Amino acid sequence: MGARTAGARLEERWRDILSAHARTMCEIDRALHPHGLGASDFEVLDLLVTEGPAAGDRCRVQNLAGRVHLSQSALSRLIARLEKDGLVRRSMCAEDRRGVYVTLTPRGRDLHAEILPLQRAALARALGDDEGPRP
Repeated sequence: MGARTAGARLEERWRDILSAHARTMCEIDRALHPHGLGASDFEVLDLLVTEGPAAGDRCRVQNLAGRVHLSQSALSRLIARLEKDGLVRRSMCAEDRRGVYVTLTPRGRDLHAEILPLQRAALARALGDDEGPRP
């Protein structure tokens, strides 16, 4: 009986995590939709800002893949959309022809800065942070 109860508690915690994730992603999607982005789009832009804080810095797609929780093909499609919108630029890795670099464009950096407060406010709403986003 104890193992079943522990298993039920574990399952309940897992479902709580999934519910919080779904609620949070929906909240971010709603906040960013007027700007033509979704939660995953913002996550890639945000990682590019933190991975390469200086203009012109680039990041390998495979480094992003492990951090955005998307399949390789879904991430490739997302990056292609961001590139089409002029927010990122892709280039081949000279050292490893299989590798692809992604660089945030000035337009992507500006959009990220503009919508960062919206994303943080959505996080605060979804995750119950009464203090709200911090600068």
